Amino acid sequence: MRAESEMLALLAAQADARGGDLVTIRALVEEASELSAARALERLGLADARAQEDVRELRALLRGWRDARRTARNAVLGWIARVAMALLLLGLAVKLDLLRVPRA
Repeated sequence: MRAESEMLALLAAQADARGGDLVTIRALVEEASELSAARALERLGLADARAQEDVRELRALLRGWRDARRTARNAVLGWIARVAMALLLLGLAVKLDLLRVPRA
């Protein structure tokens, strides 16, 4: 990380000395971007070698959670539809007097 910040300081000095030509400014922006990204990853705890695998595992876990949530929602909606149809059929049977109870 120190080498990158030294490179950034060198590029800034070079841009100042040359009056900021396009190539120097682009290099300066690129170095600053890489340094900022590295700092952000370090602050998030994602700068080590295992970070990539950790992110993969977290994504797989999140994908599994979303699949489970979608499956549960579909099951609940299916049961609601079945109950609604059963109530509709029961109401139709009562309306048509199909549920005759024999009287003693």
